[in-house]
Amino acid sequence: MSIVKEFREFIARGNVIDLAVGVIIGAAFNGIVKSLVDQVIMPPIGLLTGGLDFSKLEWVLRPEDPATEAVEKVAIQYGAFINTLIQFFIVAAVVFLLVKLVNQIRRADAADPAPEAPPAPTPEEKLLTEIRDLLAKPAVVAAAPAAEKPAPAAKAPAAPKAAPAKKPAAPRKPKA
Repeated sequence: MSIVKEFREFIARGNVIDLAVGVIIGAAFNGIVKSLVDQVIMPPIGLLTGGLDFSKLEWVLRPEDPATEAVEKVAIQYGAFINTLIQFFIVAAVVFLLVKLVNQIRRADAADPAPEAPPAPTPEEKLLTEIRDLLAKPAVVAAAPAAEKPAPAAKAPAAPKAAPAKKPAAPRKPKA
């Protein structure tokens, strides 16, 4: 089997395509969550903390030297990490709610009894069904016209008579 054919079969599987769709939707959802955190949730939190922008919070290990052109600043950006944690918790909450919804639907489907089979027809219903079926069949005309009389049925030839049984011969007496 060629590699191209094998790869085509691999891609054509339903699970791979479902996974690809999930990854693409997940990436789009990531953009939505990032925007929600950065532009909706963090500004009010920053307002409550005195105008603090979490994305700019950092712990500077080595400051930048203005005399050189190279970027020499080394800092731990824990504000960006806090934003990422908030994004993670939002995604985790949404996934939890989706899984919970799916589980509720599955439990509801499992709790619903299977539809019952219709009860067996009563003898009267069976008889009426047979009558209906007989009336639905086309009628076969087998009657002869009234002017003609049906010919008498031919008799079967009589079985041959068995020959009468012979009497056994009387025992002979010896001659003297």
